[in-house]
Amino acid sequence: MGAYLLRRLALLVPTLFGIILINFAVTQFAPGGPVEQMIAELRGEGDTTLGRLTGEGGGETRAPRPQDQTSGEGPRSTYRGARGLDPAVVAEIERSFGFDKPASERFIEMIGNYLRFDFGRSLFRDRPVVDLILEKMPVSISLGLWSTLIIYLVSIPLGIRKAVRDGTRFDAWTSGVVLLGYAIPGFLFAILLVVLFAGGSFVQWFPLRGLTTSGSETWPFWQRAADYAWHMVLPTIALVVGGFAGLTMLTKNAFLDEINKQYVLTARAKGAGEGRVLYGHIFRNAMLLIIAGFPAAFIGILFTGALLVEIVFSLDGLGLLGFESAIRRDYPVMFATLYIFTLLGLVMQIVGDISYTLVDPRIDFSARR
Repeated sequence: MGAYLLRRLALLVPTLFGIILINFAVTQFAPGGPVEQMIAELRGEGDTTLGRLTGEGGGETRAPRPQDQTSGEGPRSTYRGARGLDPAVVAEIERSFGFDKPASERFIEMIGNYLRFDFGRSLFRDRPVVDLILEKMPVSISLGLWSTLIIYLVSIPLGIRKAVRDGTRFDAWTSGVVLLGYAIPGFLFAILLVVLFAGGSFVQWFPLRGLTTSGSETWPFWQRAADYAWHMVLPTIALVVGGFAGLTMLTKNAFLDEINKQYVLTARAKGAGEGRVLYGHIFRNAMLLIIAGFPAAFIGILFTGALLVEIVFSLDGLGLLGFESAIRRDYPVMFATLYIFTLLGLVMQIVGDISYTLVDPRIDFSARR
C-alpha cells in the first residue's frame, strides 16, 4: 500500500501541471481579459453584469463590442479598445497587471510561485489571493461538510432498507419522494424555503443572510454554535434535498446485487441471522461502490454545487468568488481556486482508495500488476 500511495502522490505533480497549462493556454485566447476590462472602465464602457449580481453598480448589461476585444495580432499594446487612450496609460495598465511579459514567462513564474503556494494578489480586489480564499472558505466548508454528511447518513440506511424491502409499498413511496427531490433544482428549492420560512411571504423562522448574527462574536460558545446551526438550516436543506436520490438508489442497487449472490445463500444455509448476513457479509462488498463516489460527491458539493444557493442566501463563499473572478477575468483568483480545487480533488481520490482497504482489508492496490 505504501508503494501505491507514493506512485499516486508522484502523479499529482504532472496532473496539476497539465490542468494549469491547459487552462492558462485557453485564457490567452479568451476575449475580454483584465486589461481590456480596465480600459473599458476607463472609457466608461465597463460591463455591469457582475455589479448587478453582487449588488455593485447599476445600469443595464452591455454586450461587448468588437473594438473592446483583443486583436490577436502583435503585442498586447495593440488593443482596439485602447484607441483614444494615451499609449503610456495602456502600457502602465499592462505593466500593473503583469501583461508586459511574454505568456511563457508569465506561466513559468506562476508555476514557480504556486509551488510555494504564493498565488499573488487579486487584480481587481487588490488583496492577496490566499486571504480571499481563506475568508470565503468557512462558508463553502460549512455547506459542503454538513450537506455531504447528512446525505450519506440518511441515504445509506435508507438505501439498505429499500433493498431489504424491495418491491413493497415502503420502497415505492420512498422512491417517489427521493426522485421528486432530485427533480427540483437546488436553487429553486432554496427560493421556496426563503419564501416559506425566511420572511418571504409567510413566516420568518430562519435568517436570510450570512453564517452568524452580527455581534455574535461576544456571545458564549454554546450560543454562537446554536446561532451558526440556525443560519445553516435552510442552505443545507436546499443542497441536501437534491443529493438523496443518486446515493439512495446506488446503495439499494448495490445491496440488491449482493443479496442474490451465492455466498449470501451459503451464509443463510449455515444459520446466520439476517443482521449477520446483511452487515457481516453483504455490507463490505456493497459499500465499495458507494465509497468510490464519495470524493467526487464531497468536492462537488464543497466547491461547485453551492453557487446559486450562496447567491440566494447571500453567503459569500468560494463558489461566488470563483464566479465573480471568471466574469471579471481575475486570473490570479481563477487559477488559484482551480489549483486548490484540483489538488483537493486528487487528494480525495487517494483518500477514497485508502477507504477501500478500510472497508475490505482483502483489497491490496500494491499487489496489482
